[in-house]
Amino acid sequence: MKTKILVVEDEKDISDLISYNLNKEGFEVSVSADGEDALRAIRREKFDLVILDLMLPGMHGLELCRTIKSSEETSSIRVIILTAKNEEVDKVLGLEMGADDYVTKPFSPRELMARVRAVLRRTQEKPAAEKILRIGSLEINTDTYQVLKRGAVIKLSATEFKLLLYLLQRKGRVFGRDMLLNAVWKDEAFVEPGRLTSISGG
Repeated sequence: MKTKILVVEDEKDISDLISYNLNKEGFEVSVSADGEDALRAIRREKFDLVILDLMLPGMHGLELCRTIKSSEETSSIRVIILTAKNEEVDKVLGLEMGADDYVTKPFSPRELMARVRAVLRRTQEKPAAEKILRIGSLEINTDTYQVLKRGAVIKLSATEFKLLLYLLQRKGRVFGRDMLLNAVWKDEAFVEPGRLTSISGG
């Protein structure tokens, strides 16, 4: 079965360029020109990855990213933000909303394809983990992305869940914040040096 990718871009020349290169790579491609249409498509079909512009008509790209990542039904969809907004604060905000990568315009189609393959490869190579992880009074369901403490649901953002899961799977070890965020976001981390984070049983 082909990998399905949704391109959310309101500039036709750009969406055509991205679609052409994705098709060359053997992906199945759909296109939406605005956030609301993209959200309807995501709820109607199962996509593996979304390439998402931020400055869209109607629903802003960041809001669409947050909606995708905060829903149990769609949180496993990978998101690559592709935008002309290149300030560090925009990049950090996009990653905090749960984006898996952030690419700025103008962009190289070859680089974008490499980023797409890298994000999909990280998903495919992720080692299988038990569905329920427990440590102390915490219970984490890796299928539904639900976190419970003494039976009560704890609401976490996509990024918070990634960090918690990463720590739980490596309990007892100590990480610098740069190491920790780099492990979660690969080379897309922005951190303050010098502070340590760890987790242990109990």
